[in-house]
Amino acid sequence: MRGMVPGLGSAVPLASRLPAVLQEDAFLQRFLLAFDDALAPVFTTLDGLACYLDPRLAPEDFLDWLADWVGVRVHDSWSTGQRRDVVAHAAEIHRRRGTVQGLADAVRLAVGGVRDVVIEDSGGAGWSQTPGADLPGQAAAKLHVKVYADAAKDVSVPRLERIISSVKPAHVPHTVDVLSSASSFEDD
Repeated sequence: MRGMVPGLGSAVPLASRLPAVLQEDAFLQRFLLAFDDALAPVFTTLDGLACYLDPRLAPEDFLDWLADWVGVRVHDSWSTGQRRDVVAHAAEIHRRRGTVQGLADAVRLAVGGVRDVVIEDSGGAGWSQTPGADLPGQAAAKLHVKVYADAAKDVSVPRLERIISSVKPAHVPHTVDVLSSASSFEDD
């Protein structure tokens, strides 16, 4: 947590900002040192504010706050590097939310050990030149997600389900298969 840092000098000492007449007062000099000690972490934080807002540079304890700020839920079991990646790509994930590519990216970022994500989507739009005619294609939307991982047992299926549910359109049902990477070559 941010707070008092022993020995941290102030970038803006208050005594040096006093008029010349008051700078000679020893009591006032000592009195203002207490404010310098209290304000030094504030000035240091403000000087480095851009680093606090960049997920690749932010202190580890600040990263969860950044995740909340951009609307991302981070999992306790994720490494710091994985948390940084998810928070850094949050805007991109939100922008492509509901699309096949957005879903694949979210799965790759949030689920460890994933080699490839293949998504079969029945979505799209249909139209007919004849009024009242049946629309072409399938009537019901559906989504099938195949996740190829180093080892299928290492992928948390409940977490995978939560990630998919959070970024796909709510009205589209989905199914999930987690397969080992070796089986991706058998499908080709």
